Amino acid sequence: MKFYFFILVWITSSVYSFGYEAMHEKTPVGIIKILNLPERIALEASSKVSYFDENNGLFRKLFRYISNNDIAMTTPVEADITPGKMRFFVGADDIDKKFIDSKEVKIKSVPTLKVIAIGIRGGYTKARFLENEKKLYHWLTENKNFEKAGETYGVYWNGPFVPGLLKRSEIHLPIQKKTNPKKEK
Repeated sequence: MKFYFFILVWITSSVYSFGYEAMHEKTPVGIIKILNLPERIALEASSKVSYFDENNGLFRKLFRYISNNDIAMTTPVEADITPGKMRFFVGADDIDKKFIDSKEVKIKSVPTLKVIAIGIRGGYTKARFLENEKKLYHWLTENKNFEKAGETYGVYWNGPFVPGLLKRSEIHLPIQKKTNPKKEK
C-alpha cells in the first residue's frame, strides 16, 4: 500500500512540474525569507468577490486566454485576495509576442518588488492563508528596519487538480526599508 501511495505521489507531482518556467524559486515550507522579485509582464483576471469565493473561476479565465493565444504556462501564479485577482506571468519564450487585453484578462507590467515570503504545504484555503499571513506580520514587527509596502497576496505553484496535501504555495508581503527606523530603547 505504501509503495502505491509513493508511486501516486511521484507521478502526480512530476506531471505538474514538467515544462513550466518558474518566475522565481519556491520558498521552503515554514521558512520566512526576503525575495527580490524581478520586473515581469502579467496576464490578470479580476473578480468582485474574494479569491477564495471564486472556485477556480479566475484560473479558468487565464487558462483560456493563454490557450487561445499560444502562451506557455509559467509558475507560480499570484492571487490578490480581496477583491480577487489572479496573475499568470509571461515567460521568456513569449515575451516578444504582442498581447492585447480581452474582456476577461488585462495585460500589465509588474515592477520589481521586495517581499517577505513564507512557504506553505497543503490545500489553498482561506484559513491556511490567514494563519501564515499572521506569521509574516509577526516577522515584520520583529524586524524594525522594514515596513509594509503593499498588501499580502497568495503565490500558488500547483494547478487545481493536484491533491491538497501535495500542493505548495507561499504568501508574499511587499516591504521596503524604513527611511528612519526608530531605535529601540
